[in-house]
Amino acid sequence: MTLRWTARAANDLLAIGDYIAADNRAAARSWVEKLRQRAVMASKMPRTGRVVPEIARDDVREVFQRTDRIVYRVVDDGIVVLTVFEGHRLLGKLDPTKGKLPARRDGGTSSPCHVVT
Repeated sequence: MTLRWTARAANDLLAIGDYIAADNRAAARSWVEKLRQRAVMASKMPRTGRVVPEIARDDVREVFQRTDRIVYRVVDDGIVVLTVFEGHRLLGKLDPTKGKLPARRDGGTSSPCHVVT
């Protein structure tokens, strides 16, 4: 199974890392890596995440890493992460079909992690 990230989701990870890094750079790196690994786990068993209540589509699901929500769309060959955000907030405007025909680029990691453009 493959794991791809939309530009929005990749930017979400950067913003989360930047916010935490203002206080503790090591903690920021660690937390972002935990979020990435949680997404990797979701890509291996995509249907185990819960259906996102705000969207109510079977192909749009989410998993949590503590209080952060990782929202993704299940596709034929894996998942596309749509957004990552603090779980006490409601999901804002989101087009779950973004990345339908992804152009893959290497995400700079050894795991199958690509940004959808």
